[in-house]
Parts: sequence; structure tokens; C-alpha cells
Amino acid sequence: MTDRGDTALEMFKASPPNLILLDIMLPGIDGWQVCREVRKVSNLPIIMLTAKDSETDKILGLELGADDYVTKPFSVRELTARVKALLRRAAPAESADGIIKVGNITIDSGNYEAFRNGEKLQLTLKEFELLKLMASTPGKVLTRDFLLDRIWGYEFYGETRTVDVHIRHLRMKLGDDQYMIETVRGVGYKMKATRD
Repeated sequence: MTDRGDTALEMFKASPPNLILLDIMLPGIDGWQVCREVRKVSNLPIIMLTAKDSETDKILGLELGADDYVTKPFSVRELTARVKALLRRAAPAESADGIIKVGNITIDSGNYEAFRNGEKLQLTLKEFELLKLMASTPGKVLTRDFLLDRIWGYEFYGETRTVDVHIRHLRMKLGDDQYMIETVRGVGYKMKATRD
């Protein structure tokens, strides 16, 4: 958590959160610009939480990409309900039996298996973990540092190039569906279910 717009963007790039609560009147860069920059690379939920309550401000916030707009003063219960609703909509598409489906890809978390159009993919453990993590957060940009930390762990002393090499191998194994793993230049990767 931070009270500066520029710091918030740095934190987002280093380790994307599950949801952003964003005030408009921030030092450094304002909330409008933070929202605009986040939306260039990510679809993660954004709630504008601000004292600016004019209709024009609300429309601008939503047009810039905010998912919700809450004005002060607000009820903590109402805000909590709105946060839960947005997180439910953005939740991973994993069923109770550990199955994740994105496009033509099916991932069986319990058995460490992944399938493309019903055919089993021959993945290494790291490739499987990368695919599962990205499929669990479709549309969300995952930075190279975040992937390195989550898949290889904090004790790993390699470089982010390791992630790129594994992504390249994973794409080759996805064949015609390799478009699902999109490179976000200078940031990392995201998974999408359909071609643009």
C-alpha cells in the first residue's frame, strides 16, 4: 500500500496484486494516470475510491478502465461487498476437482497434467507450473520477476531470462495455441483465451 501514484505503478510492475483500490488525488502522478497505465498492460480489477463525486468524474474513471467507482464517505461493508464481487468475477477458472480450462487448454492440477484439444502435453514441471499459474489468472499480466519468484522461489539466483527460455519452450509445445501466451514488452506475460 502506498499514497503515491508513481510508487503504486512501481509496486504494480514488480508484483501485480489481485485488485487495486485507487484514489484519484495522489502525489507524484494522479489516479487517472495510474489507471491508464495499468490498463495498458493488465485487466486486473480496479476500484476508484475517491471524494470526487461528480458524474463527469465517475464517467471518466469508468472510461479509463476502472471496474467500479466508490465515492467518500462510504460504508466499509459496501466496499467489502464490491471487492468480493470483483474478485469473484476475476477468480481463476478452476473447478472443485482442480481442472482449469482456458481456450483449447485443460489443466489437471491434481495430476500435474495438461492437455491441448484432449491430447496430453509433454511438459517439464516448471513448464507445467508456468502454464497453470498463467491459466489461473487469464488476462492478468505477470511480470518476469513475479514468475521467477513464484515458480523458482526466492532462493533462485538466476535471471529473468530463465523465464523467457521456459516460455519459449512452452509456446512450442502449445503449437497453434501458442498465441495464448502474449508477451507484454518490458513487463512480462499474460494468457488469453482467444486470438485478437
